[in-house]
Amino acid sequence: MTDTTAATWLTQEAYDRLTAELARLEGEGRAEVTSRIAAARDEGDLKENGGYHAAREEQAKQEARIRELKEKLRNVQIGTPPDDGVVEPGMVVTAVVAGDEMVFLLGSREIAGTSDIEVFSPTSPLGEAINGCKIGDSTSYTAPNGREIPVEITDAKPFAG
Repeated sequence: MTDTTAATWLTQEAYDRLTAELARLEGEGRAEVTSRIAAARDEGDLKENGGYHAAREEQAKQEARIRELKEKLRNVQIGTPPDDGVVEPGMVVTAVVAGDEMVFLLGSREIAGTSDIEVFSPTSPLGEAINGCKIGDSTSYTAPNGREIPVEITDAKPFAG
């Protein structure tokens, strides 16, 4: 279940990139796929027409990406979350996880863009455990293997891009 009331923090660059991708997919992207489907349909027998089936599959993937982008852009805040030491989506978190220091972005790959920072979703077990914690807080989460993993938050700063 997704929380539709929580805003997604996006840098201006990430917002512009996603908005441009959505516009391209809804415009020229749809037109290209539609023309490929029409051209493949004109080739005849659709049962054994690989080009037709490939174009239809591409259309389905493209429409799914359009829906995904619209959902991501629906409740967005441009900028960065407040620099108040509270862990929330859009923050770069430094934490000691199971004894090892990790630095990662709490959010989505779209926020990170071309950055090579590791990203954890707020809905992942680690993300859910630390969301709302403050610097100095300790918590834990249950790993898929059932093990309890201790986490200590040592820093949380807004992602600058």
